[in-house]
Amino acid sequence: MPVILENLAWPEIAALREKKGGLLLLPLGATEQHGPHLPVAMDTLLAEAVCHAASDITGVPVMSALRYTVSQGHTPKWPGTFSLRHETFIATLRDIAAWAVATGWKKLILINSHFGNDAPARVALDQLRLLHLGKLQIGLIHVFKLSDAIWQEYTLDAGDLHANQAETSLMLHLHPELVHMDRLTEADDPDRTGDSVFCYPVAQTSLNGVTGHPSRATAEQGRILFHGMVHALAEKVTAAISETPPLAPEHWADIPSVPYD
Repeated sequence: MPVILENLAWPEIAALREKKGGLLLLPLGATEQHGPHLPVAMDTLLAEAVCHAASDITGVPVMSALRYTVSQGHTPKWPGTFSLRHETFIATLRDIAAWAVATGWKKLILINSHFGNDAPARVALDQLRLLHLGKLQIGLIHVFKLSDAIWQEYTLDAGDLHANQAETSLMLHLHPELVHMDRLTEADDPDRTGDSVFCYPVAQTSLNGVTGHPSRATAEQGRILFHGMVHALAEKVTAAISETPPLAPEHWADIPSVPYD
């Protein structure tokens, strides 16, 4: 069974800190439009599912997912999108990491399923690795880039993908009851960004919030893709349990922390 932190009481949580290298997984999702056929919770549901399945294999505890993150690129054109500012998201990650350190955890991996979180999450990562040097190892893993094969599957029908064949297939496997099957054919919208020099928000590139061909999605494709993601993540999490810095503490233990305040 997965170890889901929010379902436990503090005595059980206290015992977990001494196991699995003191490692925590934090799913990063989003609440944003996913075309006319998928739920706005798509990214959160995927991050949670992958983390819970990897926890079932490794025994590493999973924190509550962050459901509101950085989705500004989707603009307010389609209802259902709620975005934090980049600064708010970075500050949220910093606060969570600070509490992890204060309550005795040693390692934290951000497990991200939303493209818009990449840049601010990497900024937070860069700050946190210095702020908590020697106290908290911090990492960032994107579920869509767990392997070259997974990334290739994600981008089969669109490079600047969104709510496409891969994401729709994943939802058909994980939550078929939330997919509007009657809207799949009309949801197809091509990737118009192939030769772009500039970076455009989705409202300037998509007619309906989709980039790709969800009509090609199948539950079987989603099952294969999901299980590949789970086992790739479980391998990385297992390695992270015992991983230590390449250099011994005597080479860096006396470096002062950087507060970034």
